[in-house]
Amino acid sequence: MATATGVLDTINTIQDVKKLTPQELNLLAEEIRETLIKRVDITGGHFGSNLGIIETTIALHYVFNSPLDKIVFDVSHQCYAHKILTGRKAGFTDPNSYSKYTGYTAPEESDHDLFKVGHTSTSVSLAVGLAKGRDLLGKKGNVIALIGDGSLTGGEALEGLNNAAVLGSNLIIVLNDNDMSIAENQGGICNMLTQMRQQRGNVKNNFFEALGLEYFYLDEGNDLQKLIALFKQVKDTNHPVVLHIHTQKGKGFTPAEINKESFHWIMPGTISHLNDAPKPMDEDYNSITRNYLLQKVSEGMPIVAINAATPGVFGFNKAFRNEMGTHYVDVGIAEEHAVAMTSGLAKSGAKPVFCVSSSFVQRTYDQLSQDLALNSNPATILVYWGGISGADATHLTTFDIPLISNIPNMVYLAPTCKEEYIRMLDWSVQQNKYPVAIRVPTNFVSCRIKDETDYSILNKFKMVEKGNKVALIGVGTFFWKAREVKSFLKTKLDLNATLINPRFITGLDVDMLNSLKANHQVVVTLEDGELDGGFGEKIARFYGSSDVKVLNYGSFKEFTDKVSRDALYTKYRLTPQLIAQDIKSVI
Repeated sequence: MATATGVLDTINTIQDVKKLTPQELNLLAEEIRETLIKRVDITGGHFGSNLGIIETTIALHYVFNSPLDKIVFDVSHQCYAHKILTGRKAGFTDPNSYSKYTGYTAPEESDHDLFKVGHTSTSVSLAVGLAKGRDLLGKKGNVIALIGDGSLTGGEALEGLNNAAVLGSNLIIVLNDNDMSIAENQGGICNMLTQMRQQRGNVKNNFFEALGLEYFYLDEGNDLQKLIALFKQVKDTNHPVVLHIHTQKGKGFTPAEINKESFHWIMPGTISHLNDAPKPMDEDYNSITRNYLLQKVSEGMPIVAINAATPGVFGFNKAFRNEMGTHYVDVGIAEEHAVAMTSGLAKSGAKPVFCVSSSFVQRTYDQLSQDLALNSNPATILVYWGGISGADATHLTTFDIPLISNIPNMVYLAPTCKEEYIRMLDWSVQQNKYPVAIRVPTNFVSCRIKDETDYSILNKFKMVEKGNKVALIGVGTFFWKAREVKSFLKTKLDLNATLINPRFITGLDVDMLNSLKANHQVVVTLEDGELDGGFGEKIARFYGSSDVKVLNYGSFKEFTDKVSRDALYTKYRLTPQLIAQDIKSVI
């Protein structure tokens, strides 16, 4: 029995959960909910998704025997309660331990976590692999995939379901249906699930049963005792089953229940300052993009803004979406489809603009290469958040330059300021020769001078300041870091370095690079991304047979996990002082 100090205080392992009475289980759910609300308001993190899945998580650990029974979390941004119950409570109750654990499942933290997962629609495929391996090795145990309704719009989820249906052994797929992705769910699968909810699972054309999966529906998906009964019913099943549970996203915190989109993920202090008067918004690249797209639509251009279930990343609020009307498409969590659809729109004569986070663009490689670039269809792709950051290993944003810049026919542009960004947008949506990606800067800068560059003349760099001995080439956001290095070299070493803004990531200005050979000993490249396969390597290859030395600065080829940007800059020698030391050593 729990003591008077609270049920959560008595929970140190999942075995403690199994000892609780029904009343204590309900108290545990409420205490976890209160803990998460307090902790996420302090640290920031995924909010609504975790509040809605607390009862499901408790019921799973009450009925099943993790880690013998294996639970796979789709995306894993709803694993906070799971971590609390599996020995990591201090990370949510002790302020000194808040940073000890990641916001996603992590096998290095616990045997109860099977995979590092941060991208969506993967759980069923991972679980099918676990189940098949279990069968081949003659092992026992249940395999459970917990997947959200929004994740079903991802192609891999449907591929996984297709294969799961013929597995012929134990596999339990828990479909957490809260009628939301990050924003509202979109498309035919959403409509199908809505109909199934409305009819309490009793629909004539049941998609899951048509595949050959046994199907169960629970409308009271936050009722612990009904969840426990359902899980007990299917435990140790000898065939694949789908448990469709209807839950409340943001449960227990009214603002999150009402405004599900805004409370999917919150910044620190969001709840503490909930009643503060809204601050006026400064101009940023989100507002510039919104206004630009709306302006083009008003001018009659057949612009179509596309995103894959993450409108908040780009500031695509409800007012913008409503104003865009049919010129706006949310394809759901389906980046691959978004790129192929973008190519089709471009082929038809429309002007698609696909907005995507750097972390998610890697899901689209085949479509970028085959569906888009191979066909040279003139689409525009805006890549957001690219650069070195202190993000979780699952959401790193340093890989987009090597990925995109090495696909033939692609033009990848790196603006340094507002004026260049607008000019590049103008050129991209008006031209009809190339698929164009633009790496949206992560710091807002106005150059205060209108950019009149003709970007149809590809791969022409801009020499911003001419010097000698050392040339600094700063890509996009890191142009400003190159300027800092130039200033440091002038002050400390009396070196007047040349400063270059390349603007193009996908090609080289051969004429300019050749001209540097006459009076430059060292060429330094700075890029806010991975060095291997990146922009700097192209420069190094160009100068490989010459006497010019090349120093490349960017991130290493590695998965970092919540390492601060300042620490990474030091590790990668991305400070003016360290770069100056390296330059001095080779001159």
